[in-house]
Amino acid sequence: MPTTHTTSSASTAPTPPAQPPFPDADVSATAPAPWPDLVGAALLGVGRRTPPVAVRAGQSPAAALLDAAAVSTVRRRAALRPAPAGERPPPAPADPRPPLPPAARRRLGLLLADRDPGSGGRRGTDPDLTELLPQWLSAADERGYRAPEALLPALLDAARSRTDLRPAALALAGPRGLWLARLNADWRFALRGIAGGPLSLPGAESSEAVRQLWEEGLFAERVALLTSMRRRDPRDGLELLAATWATERAEDRLMFLDSLGECLAPADEPFLEQALSDRSRNVRTTTAELLSALPGSALAARMAERSLACVRLAAAGPEQPAPGEVLVLDPPRVCDAGMQRDGVAPKPPSGRGERAWWLGQLVEATPLDRWPVHLGGHSPAEIVGLPVAGDWRTELHDAWCRAAVRQRHAEWARALLGAPGDPGRAAAELAPAGSSRDLTKLLTALPGDERAGWVAEFIAVHGLADAFRMLGVCAVPWSEPLGRAVVDALDIARDAGSYPWSFSGVMGLAERCLDPAAADRLEMLTAVTDEPEGASPGSGGYWSEAFQRLVGTLRLRATMHAELTGEAS
Repeated sequence: MPTTHTTSSASTAPTPPAQPPFPDADVSATAPAPWPDLVGAALLGVGRRTPPVAVRAGQSPAAALLDAAAVSTVRRRAALRPAPAGERPPPAPADPRPPLPPAARRRLGLLLADRDPGSGGRRGTDPDLTELLPQWLSAADERGYRAPEALLPALLDAARSRTDLRPAALALAGPRGLWLARLNADWRFALRGIAGGPLSLPGAESSEAVRQLWEEGLFAERVALLTSMRRRDPRDGLELLAATWATERAEDRLMFLDSLGECLAPADEPFLEQALSDRSRNVRTTTAELLSALPGSALAARMAERSLACVRLAAAGPEQPAPGEVLVLDPPRVCDAGMQRDGVAPKPPSGRGERAWWLGQLVEATPLDRWPVHLGGHSPAEIVGLPVAGDWRTELHDAWCRAAVRQRHAEWARALLGAPGDPGRAAAELAPAGSSRDLTKLLTALPGDERAGWVAEFIAVHGLADAFRMLGVCAVPWSEPLGRAVVDALDIARDAGSYPWSFSGVMGLAERCLDPAAADRLEMLTAVTDEPEGASPGSGGYWSEAFQRLVGTLRLRATMHAELTGEAS
C-alpha cells in the first residue's frame, strides 16, 4: 500500500549528523565552563582575567569567551521544558470611589518616589517627605478617594517596607490593591490583615453572599466583613461569628474579638461568657478584658465583689502623719479556679509578689463607679487623695489607672492625673518609683480638648523633657494653646543655648502636628540668633535650620490639603 511503502522508506533513510549550534565550536571536546566564571571574566575583561575556555589558533580570547557564553546560553535554554500557560487572573474588581484630583495624584507620586529617609546627619531646611506620607494617606482616605491604578505597585511597596503605613495605604488601595496583592508574593501582607478600605463587601440584604464570603473569603476579607456588619448591626455580626467560632484558629479568634470590642454592647455578654472557657489562654484573657469593659456584666460584678472585699476605709492610726481616714488593704491569699476563669493570671511576672499581682488584676476589672459607694460616698478625687496603709498605694493607684483607661472613665482619669500646672509636681512624681502606670494612656481617657489643654499646661510648667509621648496622643492638628505651648518651649530652649538635636523628636512632631495656619506667625523664629554663653557651638545655625524646616513643612502641608480638596491645580 502507498502508505506502508512511504513509512518503510522513511524508516530506512539515513539520519543526518547532528550539527553543533556554532560551526566552529567543539561542544563535545570539553565540559562547559561554569556560567559564573564566564560572567566574572567578562566583567573584569580578558586582559585582567584569562577566560576559562579553550582559545583556538587565530581566535582572540574575547571572541572565545563570547562563543563559550553563546553555547552555554543555548545549553541552558535547551534544558527548559515547556509548560502550559497559567490561568489568566480574573479582572480587577471595580472601585466606585472618586479618583484623586490631578494635583493630588502628582503629589502622591512624588511622595512615593521619595520614600528613602536618607543617611541621617544634618537634615537642612527641606521638609521630610517620608514623614508627610502617612498624613497625606490619612487625609486622602478621609475624603474617600481611591488610589490611581498606575501607583498601586509603588503604594503596596511602601506599605510593605513600613508597617505604620499599612492601614491607610491599604485603605486607599482598596479592592484593586487586594486583587493585585494576590498576584505578587511580596505583597502577601495585604491578605493577612484588615485592608481598611472598601473590599466590595456584600450588603446586609445579600445573606447568601455574606455567608459565602464569611466561609470562603481571605482572612482580611472576613475581618473586614465582620467589622462592617458589627457597625451596621452588632447582633447580626455576632451571629455570623458565633456560627464558626468553634472551628476558628486561636490567632483568628483574637482578631475577631478586636472587631467585637470596637462596637461592644451588653448583648455580647452571653457569647463572651462562653468564650471565658476557651482553650486558648490569650483568648480567655482578651475576653475577660472585654467583659470588664462592660460595667454591667456578670464578670464585672464578680470582680467587684472580690476587689471590694480587699479594700476598706478605716480611721487613721497613730502611725499616720495626720488624723482622718485611711485605706486598708487585704489582698487575696489564693487565686482560685473562679478567679482564673475570669481572667486572673495566677503566676506573677518576675519581681512581683503574688498577692499584689492578684489584687491589681481584680481592681482593674472592677467598675470604677462602685468605689465611691463602697468608700463612704467620697468622690474619685477624694479617694485618690486618701492615704493607703502599708506599701499598697502604688499597686492600688496603678490598677485604678488601668481601669480608667479600659473603661474610658474621664472623671477617674482626671483625678489620677492631678493638676498638670503644679510647679512642685513633675512627671516622675505623677508616676512614683515602682509604678507601672502609663500616664500617656491615662490621658487618652480624657476628652480631646481637655487632653490637649492638660498637656499644654504641663509643658508650660515643666517643659518638653517628659512630654514627648503625651504629645503623641493629642489630636492633629494640635489645638492653638497646645501648639503655642510647644513652640514657646522650643523658643525658650533655643534662647537657653540647649542642644538643638535634643529636641529633634519634638520638632519632628511639630512639623506633622502643628496647625499649618501657624506658618506665617513662626517666620520670625527662622532668623539666626546670637548664641548665649556656654551654648553648643553652631547651635544657632542648627536652630535656624530647624525652624526654617518647620515653617516650610507647615506650608507644604497646607498646599497638600488644598490639592486634596481640588483647590490647587
